Amino acid sequence: MSERPTLVAGLGCRRDCPLGELLALLDSALKEHGSSTAELTALASSAHKADEPGLQQLAAHLNLPIRFLPAEVMAGYHGRLSETSTKALQVAGTPGVAEASALALAERLCGQPAHLWITKRKSAAATVAVARVHP
Repeated sequence: MSERPTLVAGLGCRRDCPLGELLALLDSALKEHGSSTAELTALASSAHKADEPGLQQLAAHLNLPIRFLPAEVMAGYHGRLSETSTKALQVAGTPGVAEASALALAERLCGQPAHLWITKRKSAAATVAVARVHP
């Protein structure tokens, strides 16, 4: 029997995005792929979102660690993003928060290449993407 893959959800959001919106977007994206939050290993976002209550509440609600990564770390993933955002580049210093943070953290946790399993999904105030590393 093989080990489960590592799944890291990367998240971006507008200021004061509520827990309910983040959770609904994440649940929906995972359900589309036959998965659930129970299979996640960790959550990731941009360092400039470290004080965002909704992200902290999501991590606590799911009982998962959340890591906030600096723009310099996420910048190395620009060429691997499904799309880029000039707004994210202006605000967070990276052209894609959800996808870049998911890829960066998954690779740091596993020490091997990750791929975008779920590309960026959007709601009114949030974005989510999931990176995967096979054991």
